[in-house]
Amino acid sequence: MPKYRFVAVDQKGKEYSGNMDAADEAEAQSKLRDKGLFPTSVTADSGGGTAKKTAAKGKKKPAGKQSLQKEITMPSFLQKVKPKELMSFTRQLATLVNAGLPLVRGLQVLGRQEKNPMLKRALRDMGDAIESGSNFAEALVQHPRIFDKLYVNMVKAGEVGGVLDKVLLALAEFMEKVQKIKNKVKGAMIYPIVVLTLAMGIMVFLMVFIIPKFEKIFEDIMQGKELPWLTRQVVAVSENMFNVTTIITTIVVIVVLIIALSFFKKSRKGAYMIDWSKLHMPLFGSLFMKSAIGRFTRTLGELMDSGVPVLQALTIVGETSGNNVVEVAVHEVHDAVKEGENIAPTLDSTGIFPPMVISMVEVGEETGELPQMLRRIADNFDDEVDNAVAGLTSVIEPLLIVMLALIVGTIVIALFLPLIGIIEGLNTG
Repeated sequence: MPKYRFVAVDQKGKEYSGNMDAADEAEAQSKLRDKGLFPTSVTADSGGGTAKKTAAKGKKKPAGKQSLQKEITMPSFLQKVKPKELMSFTRQLATLVNAGLPLVRGLQVLGRQEKNPMLKRALRDMGDAIESGSNFAEALVQHPRIFDKLYVNMVKAGEVGGVLDKVLLALAEFMEKVQKIKNKVKGAMIYPIVVLTLAMGIMVFLMVFIIPKFEKIFEDIMQGKELPWLTRQVVAVSENMFNVTTIITTIVVIVVLIIALSFFKKSRKGAYMIDWSKLHMPLFGSLFMKSAIGRFTRTLGELMDSGVPVLQALTIVGETSGNNVVEVAVHEVHDAVKEGENIAPTLDSTGIFPPMVISMVEVGEETGELPQMLRRIADNFDDEVDNAVAGLTSVIEPLLIVMLALIVGTIVIALFLPLIGIIEGLNTG
């Protein structure tokens, strides 16, 4: 029978850890609950874990190193909670609440285990706020850098409906799926960035080390004759690439463009135009669009399924959509639903959502199963994002190879043109 390592707490919050035999993780958790313990972590023991722990305990860190680690702490404005850390906390809290442990006690237990200083401090503050009479959602609002409006409103709905553990579990799963999609979109963009960086590196190497040597050779063998036009352009670029004036001008232009772009993005119209461009850009536009629609439908479905009223859910979805074009469209839907219209025809009138989404939303409204239908749409678009990423990689690869060949090929041709001219001159002479 496999062994499982566990960490659990009792009603008073005292922590226990050890190993136990169980058929699977669920049975291990059940055995712990039968003993009056609340599991916070149950993992398969790969062997050697206890021995490693004992050995680690036997080794003492030097006092100087310990004090140095305590002294070096990041400023609070630089600290942040990673999505993976928030997912782990949410899932563990759901497990503790589902097992019957009081919410404050659960926050205290997880606070003691937490390594992230920002989240650890937030858990302590939230526990104090709840003990002072606030509910969980009100305590979460005090930490907007960690918990967004979607998180707070779903928790609020879970508290009102008495299903906080289920809502927390749904939140953890939702965050995992959203993060998975984000990672896939980022992964699709890594390859072209790597190839472009490689192309730039090769070009700089040729311009800095190869072209100047050929220029000296050309001066000797051309005997005052004019170089071909393409060669002159490549040589001019090579000469000016590390010219002080050129470097300063380039840096100034880049800084000005970055500042201008940041100001443009902060304006409502500018942010809308940038997001619109993302959704309509070649190759990547379809990927961004599918990702945005999947996020919208999944978020709306989770909120409605948690008991959040549809108008409030639409407001939250608009604010957390991550895309201004989608946000404007959702606000239009919100206003229309407020006037008594159905969601499906209003989504259709925005011109953003594809017919398949409209049809499935319409069916969901007619059957009274809109949240389930929205989640089904989201799952479908998650699969489409997977396919789009795979297709994008297969299309981008040959395009980037051709681009790299053009850059290197242009430089090589520019270097050989004078030699070809000299050879032709020798033949005619």
